[in-house]
This record gives sequence, structure tokens and C-alpha cells, in this order.
Amino acid sequence: MALRRHRLPRFWLVLTLGLVGSAVGAAYWWEKQLPQRLGTAAADGRLDDCLRYGEQLSALRWLGGAAPLEQNRCRRLKAEQLWREGQRGEALRLQRLLVNSGSSTAADQQRLLSWQRELEQEALNLYRAGQLEQALAVLDNLNAAHNPQGTALGDQLREDWNRNRFQAERARQLIPQARWWEALDALNRIDHPWWKTHTAARRQQVEKGIEGLRKKHDSEHDSHGGLESNIPADQLSQRVNAKLAQGKDDWEAFSEACSELGGRVVEAGPETACRR
Repeated sequence: MALRRHRLPRFWLVLTLGLVGSAVGAAYWWEKQLPQRLGTAAADGRLDDCLRYGEQLSALRWLGGAAPLEQNRCRRLKAEQLWREGQRGEALRLQRLLVNSGSSTAADQQRLLSWQRELEQEALNLYRAGQLEQALAVLDNLNAAHNPQGTALGDQLREDWNRNRFQAERARQLIPQARWWEALDALNRIDHPWWKTHTAARRQQVEKGIEGLRKKHDSEHDSHGGLESNIPADQLSQRVNAKLAQGKDDWEAFSEACSELGGRVVEAGPETACRR
């Protein structure tokens, strides 16, 4: 019995070493097969198999850099195929692996930059058409972790969109209060093509309101002596907008603009006008 107890640990040790040796031998044998399998897959155009064998060979790392050329050839071809099929995020991932492999060509690097610029331009076109979320979805393909420029562009687009939306909302709130000059200033701060079109009706309403004030002022002063304004409305409007853009309130902006044009502010009840 004592003899059997001493033999058991040795049996398990031999068995364990045998299993480990078998596993190592199998891995080594498989690694020896991988370069040939990878080359055959690349030659046959089986790109998915080629990529899989390349990843396995890279994971084993026993043969060093024996396969990068074939592996990169498959990455190059597969990335081009994915890009044509519209799978641009995955295409960029493979192209980026190729560029970072250390054995890429200048053409590989140029193709990566070209694809990135193409996506950025597509995002800008969508943004200008008023499709913010679609633009941001396109930029997601750039992979923020590897392309900070794509993230910065997305943040800028979102910030500009919100700024234009704020000015449009500000104008909408000012119009019912007949605060025409302030509403016009808000509309003039909008620089996005889609928002300009979206607020065109409000701009017409504001311009109509300003014109109504001018006519009302002219009519009231005509009835008190037949005086007519000799200050062009477009010049006055331009100067008032400039003052508002400097942060001045509507009364201060109107008064200073009137004075700079050689006029003075004339009050008639609750209304005001600029006369020379």
C-alpha cells in the first residue's frame, strides 16, 4: 500500500507533463502550418481565412515576422472590399492596422487619409443639409480613439448647430413682443444654411414689423407738421445691428446709430423715430 501511494503523485506528474507537452507540440505544429495556410488563402483570394490565419500567427509570435507581408496584403484587399460594400468603419479599422504594422507603403497611408477626408466631407454635407445626427453617425466610423480630429469635428458641428438653434428660438420669443430690432439681431447671427431657410418666414415677419414702425413714425410726424425722415432706413438698420452685436441694448443701439447718422431721437408717445 505504501508503495502504491508513492507512485500516484509520479503518475499524475508524468500525465500532466505529457499533456502540456502535447499542447505545446500541437501549438508549435499549428504555427508551422500557418504561414503556408496564410499564403495559400491569400493566393486563392480567401481574404477572411487569410486574416484569421494572420491573427492566429500574430498571437503565437514564435516565428516573429514571418508573415506580415501576406497578412498585410490580405488586410489591404479586404479593406478595399469593405469600403466598396459600404462597411466603412471596419474598412478603416483594417486599413489602420495595415498602416501601423510597420510594413505598409506610402500608398496605404495615403488611402487611409483619403478615406478619412471623404467621411469628413460627407459629414459636412449632411450637416449643411440640416441632418446633424446623420453627420455624427458618419463621423463615428472614424473611430474617435484613433482619430481625434473626427471627434473634434463632431463636437464643433454639434456646438454650431446648438448656437444657431438658440438664435432661432430667441427670435421666435422676441417676435410676439414686437421687439423687432432684437429679433433681427438674433436672425442675423444665424449662419447655418438650413437654419437660415428654416427662419426665413420669421425674418420676413421681422422686416415687415420694422417697416411698419417706420411708416407709423412717418405718418405720425407728418400729421404734426409734415416732416419726413431723410435718414435711409437701410443705413439706420445696419448701424443698429452693429451696435446690438457689440452687446448694447436696443434703445442704446438705436440712439447711438441715429446720432452717428446726424439725426436725433424723436419720441411720439410710446413710439420713437430718428430725424435730422
